[in-house]
Amino acid sequence: MTGAPASPPRWIVRFSAGDRSQRDLLGGKGANLAEMTRLGLPVPPGFIITTEACRAFLATGAVPDALWEELDAALVDLQTGAGRRLGDPADPLLVSVRSGAPFSMPGMMDTVLNLGLNDATVEGLARASGDRRFAFDAYRRLVQLYGKVVFGVDGSLFEDALARRVEPSGAEEAVLPAEVLAELTADFAAIIEREAGEPFPQDPDEQLRRAVEAVFGSWNGRRARDYRRMEGIADDLGTAVNVQQMVFGNLGEASGTGVAFTRNPATGEARPYGDWLPRAQGEDVVAGIRLTRNLDELATDFPDCAAQLSDVFATLEAHYADMCDIEFTIEQGRLYILQTRVGKRTAHAAFRMAVDMVGEGLINRREAVLRVTPAQLERLLHPSFSPDASYDVLTTGLNASPGAAVGAVVFTADDAEARVADGQDVILVRAETAPDDLHGMIAAQGVLTSRGGLVSHAAVVARGMGKPAVCGAGAVSVDPDDRVFTVGEVTVSEGDVISIDGTTGEVALGAVPLVTPEPTGAFATLLGWADGFRRLGVRANADLPEDAVRARELGAEGIGLCRTEHMFLGDRLPLVQRMILAETDAAEQAALDALGEAQRSDFVALLQAMEGLPITVRLLDPPLNEFLPDVTELLVADAKGELDADGHRLLAAAQHWSEVNPMLGTRGCRLGVIKPGLYRMQTRALVEAAVEVERAGGAPHVEIMVPLTVTARELDLVAGWIRETAEEVVRDAGVTITYRIGTMIETPRAALRADQFARTAEFFSFGTNDLTQMTFGFSRDDVEARIMATYLERGLLEVDPFRTLDPTGVGRLVRLAVDEGRAVRPDLHLGICGEHGGDPPSIALCHDAGIDYVSCSPLRVPVARLAAAHAALGAPTHAAGA
Repeated sequence: MTGAPASPPRWIVRFSAGDRSQRDLLGGKGANLAEMTRLGLPVPPGFIITTEACRAFLATGAVPDALWEELDAALVDLQTGAGRRLGDPADPLLVSVRSGAPFSMPGMMDTVLNLGLNDATVEGLARASGDRRFAFDAYRRLVQLYGKVVFGVDGSLFEDALARRVEPSGAEEAVLPAEVLAELTADFAAIIEREAGEPFPQDPDEQLRRAVEAVFGSWNGRRARDYRRMEGIADDLGTAVNVQQMVFGNLGEASGTGVAFTRNPATGEARPYGDWLPRAQGEDVVAGIRLTRNLDELATDFPDCAAQLSDVFATLEAHYADMCDIEFTIEQGRLYILQTRVGKRTAHAAFRMAVDMVGEGLINRREAVLRVTPAQLERLLHPSFSPDASYDVLTTGLNASPGAAVGAVVFTADDAEARVADGQDVILVRAETAPDDLHGMIAAQGVLTSRGGLVSHAAVVARGMGKPAVCGAGAVSVDPDDRVFTVGEVTVSEGDVISIDGTTGEVALGAVPLVTPEPTGAFATLLGWADGFRRLGVRANADLPEDAVRARELGAEGIGLCRTEHMFLGDRLPLVQRMILAETDAAEQAALDALGEAQRSDFVALLQAMEGLPITVRLLDPPLNEFLPDVTELLVADAKGELDADGHRLLAAAQHWSEVNPMLGTRGCRLGVIKPGLYRMQTRALVEAAVEVERAGGAPHVEIMVPLTVTARELDLVAGWIRETAEEVVRDAGVTITYRIGTMIETPRAALRADQFARTAEFFSFGTNDLTQMTFGFSRDDVEARIMATYLERGLLEVDPFRTLDPTGVGRLVRLAVDEGRAVRPDLHLGICGEHGGDPPSIALCHDAGIDYVSCSPLRVPVARLAAAHAALGAPTHAAGA
């Protein structure tokens, strides 16, 4: 028995037939064009070739035949409505062909404008418009774009040809006369024929079909792939293609074009913001070729259009309940809206807008919390120039993307990537950035451009990435060939260090000290709302009192990991070495007593800093050889006759404790088993500290964690010592101290036998760093340095498992341990304390697994708070596993 035949895919949807709910099918741009058409806004008509068609093309390498049939029919409808025909030599219809993925990918894929012009129709357009210069300007733009997008010709060849025509004419590009533009168009066509081996196509239907295929193909271009990797966008979505009737912002003095936001995307201020240009096409605004004008000036030149645009802003913001990014064109006094999308914004603006929109009644608190991403929150903590720093401002540009950065100057994206791979921080300096520079922008600490406005490519992309950017620094003259830039008499060469402040627009020579801003205002308000939604607790990994204080200020609800080995370093190191070198029990105990006194004072300070909140103290974990000098260095010193008697004792001890694989050797509770006095000392110091804090009126909450257990008998033995020592201290002190004993689950065996450990342990803390290393069989330091990038590039791993918790391997072990541990002890308290505790997808996994809290570095505590709220509210994450 066979089922009903499957419905054929919908290859094409008219603007008038779609809506914004069809984003997956129509792409974001197409869905919004359809939605604006439904709202009755002045959108030039057109149609959308769907993402299904793109996926079919990517799967087979060919466009389905049925698509061309639908395209012909859609084109007939468009021509009928316009009253003009594509290819008409008298008065041709021209169209744009633009990409439009389901998720916003600004500038990452290709566009072709003015499609339909050829040697005949350009003359018709000149006659119909009465403006020959306009017609040939449109034609040269088409040939230039078509050569780059469809034929893959190096764009610099066109730029060089343009420069040769500009200089003799004595005019800027924007005002080249018609005859020069006609010659330039011929130059461009000759470049295509020479480089591609075939002429620029004169048939408009062929132009259209090949442009559609090129836009489909740009989905897999490098800049698109780099952007998707950065944003966590899936590779199999495909892009839609929007075919739209052209309107012209460069058709006479009564025309113009611009890009605007309904609110300020840099600050969040609730007033429109943007740039526009008279007598220009859209790319002129973002390319920085001409000095743009502020949106406020539009009312002076086009008062009616400005008023209508203000109404459009209000309509779209109310409809989408969010800030919208709008591209508009005025053709001979008539306003058209070419696209809209929810606008990218800085982290600071995201917080302000979310809180303001709740106050305005546009959204509720739940939506406000979901609207700000953990990544944006982390960007809000980016540094700025220290107010106490002394520095000379080299020049000032537009404050395009806030935050400050310091790095060595580089002039190409490839150089940026190469230097960063060698461990160097860089600032990418360009006259202007293009989508092909994306990989360099990702690598760089910040971006400086000499051209471009606040909605230029560099500004928009940098804001989206949270990278500092200073744009439109007109005093900067960039010479990429000589690898220098100059500002007046000052020359800055490749490799010289500069500092940029994207908040003020300042550029300075040398390294300016940076500071991290204190979160206030909307930051605190929104995080307070987030705390009301999350179930997961958030603690901090902190070993020092100042770290604990900072963590608490940022909202930490305790210390989830105190690494006691960090208390054994510095001036304590000689005491540790005395303990290791002790030749008698008495000498060892004396050294342990001295260490215990030092640790007790540390624990008092931590308990006071976390007054009333729990602190989880991990007993000593690393092997003893880490507290001894390097064996090779000692052997070299011995060969030179430089070791005295104490030096020879250190050498003997270092050789004795040296191990082939220390990570899997005598560390954790194994060290405690062979050095039982060590864990007794630490327990005594901690409980004595708790007694001191309790007597002073405090409320200490102590959790004592045994590291690296692999058998229940190990835990039973060490837990017995801990209880015996703790009860002795409490009995002698005559006070009551509440404490928990637990273990760190950091080996696969411990996770698999969690039911056995739960009979003794009152809490588990998952050490996800070691659990990941042992589950994968990876040495983190070696793998991260040598193979991780290759594995990610080739798709052998979907995510770096040391950054995001592996959901199907390590995550499965975590879930198993949670379930089996709680089956034995229903009130078992569970947390994680590895680096994954501050990673949003990992936090979502912990929420789903039923873990009670995550613990992370102090500065990531706000990120974890927001991510935990997102997990509770069901926000999607980009974690993946295979």
